[in-house]
Amino acid sequence: MARILVLCWRDSTHPQGGGSERYLEHVADGLAAAGHTVVYHTSRSRGSARSEVTDAGVTLSRGGGRFSVYPRALAAILLGRLGGGPLGPLRRPDVVVDTQNGVPFFARLVTTAPVVVLVHHIHREQWPVAGWLVARIGWWIESWLSPRVHSASQYVTVSLPSAEELAGLGVDPDRIAVVRNGLDPLPAGVRPGGPASRADGPRLVVLSRLVPHKHVEDALDVLAALRGHRPDLVLDVIGSGWWADRLREYAGELGLDGSGPGHRAGPVVFHGHVDEADKHRILAAASLHLMPSRKEGWGLAVSEAAQHGVPTIGYHHAAGLRDSIDHGETGLLVDDVAAMTAATEHLLRDPGLRDRMGESARRKAAGLSWPATGAAMAEVLTAVTRGRRVSGLIGGAVGGAVGDADADPRRAPGGRAG
Repeated sequence: MARILVLCWRDSTHPQGGGSERYLEHVADGLAAAGHTVVYHTSRSRGSARSEVTDAGVTLSRGGGRFSVYPRALAAILLGRLGGGPLGPLRRPDVVVDTQNGVPFFARLVTTAPVVVLVHHIHREQWPVAGWLVARIGWWIESWLSPRVHSASQYVTVSLPSAEELAGLGVDPDRIAVVRNGLDPLPAGVRPGGPASRADGPRLVVLSRLVPHKHVEDALDVLAALRGHRPDLVLDVIGSGWWADRLREYAGELGLDGSGPGHRAGPVVFHGHVDEADKHRILAAASLHLMPSRKEGWGLAVSEAAQHGVPTIGYHHAAGLRDSIDHGETGLLVDDVAAMTAATEHLLRDPGLRDRMGESARRKAAGLSWPATGAAMAEVLTAVTRGRRVSGLIGGAVGGAVGDADADPRRAPGGRAG
């Protein structure tokens, strides 16, 4: 069994944790459940433990903040090579997964183990939010420095469009593997959405972290544009984040009178953070899911809405949505807020088309699972520990064994080994 070190700037307990952290945690849980030793090293948010072990057996090691997590992780790896440090049971890993959320850890510089660079998507559109100086430095690291430092490393991403973006930065396509997102089953007691679960009137939903690059403002603009002739139209906003107050202000500026969690003084409901059961009940009541995010690796919310037969309208330029949404079949891809408004009106007017898209989306979501994602990642790590590189869409049987001589990544449909 292998010793696997996973590096990420956040975990899902972090106030700003999201879909990319859930992806990595599910992968780590699957690897640990298969018998591997897995340490997930990340930053430490207020109130979180420095170290703990999950139910699946993953050791969570936390230290550092937004910027300091990077040097502290490298120091932990170096201390591990000397027999100490915070990595506990994993001081000399067999393979390191270095998550590049805009900036990688550059673990390759301090470890002798092979490094797999995990990239959900390229952050060109997000960097301006960080401020002029940080944005320039960050984009230079992401677009120029990292591809050169990792010129021989295996890359993993979550969608075919994200793989194309990496290739556009100079990463050799023969070193880019695609391991798609999985999907949690519905919570106990929650039934899949259908005619009985839908709200009495038309209802839109957005499921997102409330941060600027998710651009929930566009969904509010859609609502405002359609309310004139659809006075019963409601928008549910599920999620929390530091941009929430600004979104409520913007809703007020549009005359939508956004309110606090769980209350509706107008046509928009800001639910804030809700538990899984409530999240799925809100999704099951919706007519359409809007995803106005400027960039996504995959867009987990697309698949979660699809579990309830709810199609998604998103943006072409969001990259990963071109993979998670089959345009014209499971949802619609548009270019701007005006087109999103027109597409929303079109599907609200045609419930038959909307239902057909929703059922196609449900069938697509049914093919996703976290065990399959973990098994696909295990295939990639197997290849890397054996000195190989793989590319293309990777898939495999549950329970792939990292380092198993019988495991062959070339059995993955669409995958290539070199």
